[in-house]
Amino acid sequence: MARPTEAATITAHPNEAAELQSLATHLDGDGGAVALKDALGHEVELPRSVARALSGLVRELAAGNSVTVVPTQAELTTQQAADLLNLSRPYLVRLLDANQIASSKVGTHRRVRLGDVLEYKTRRDEHREAVLARMGERVEASGLEY
Repeated sequence: MARPTEAATITAHPNEAAELQSLATHLDGDGGAVALKDALGHEVELPRSVARALSGLVRELAAGNSVTVVPTQAELTTQQAADLLNLSRPYLVRLLDANQIASSKVGTHRRVRLGDVLEYKTRRDEHREAVLARMGERVEASGLEY
């Protein structure tokens, strides 16, 4: 499986900014069909999923961000997963031991699917938002100012 370190990172050249912004505006338009046309004039209509992916990629490039496309099935090392979650590797290993994130072993090394890491991140973020919302409600209910 591809690893993020093997994936190509795309960075737009600064002189492409206006062209990318125009393309992003076009792709985000009416939601109609998107087609590609080659140099010989042959057109191919893109499936909606590809058009959405292309739109997101172009928006990020237009904003000056670099983009790397990695399949969610890609396997990460524990260090790559920890970096993605902004955690220490030992803390990530504790999460793996507690089955908070699925993992597998390749020899003596653990591997974590990108999709599982992103799923954990979503759960963690949703939990944090819920806790903050409850805290805010309690502060309001108590009449305290913050």
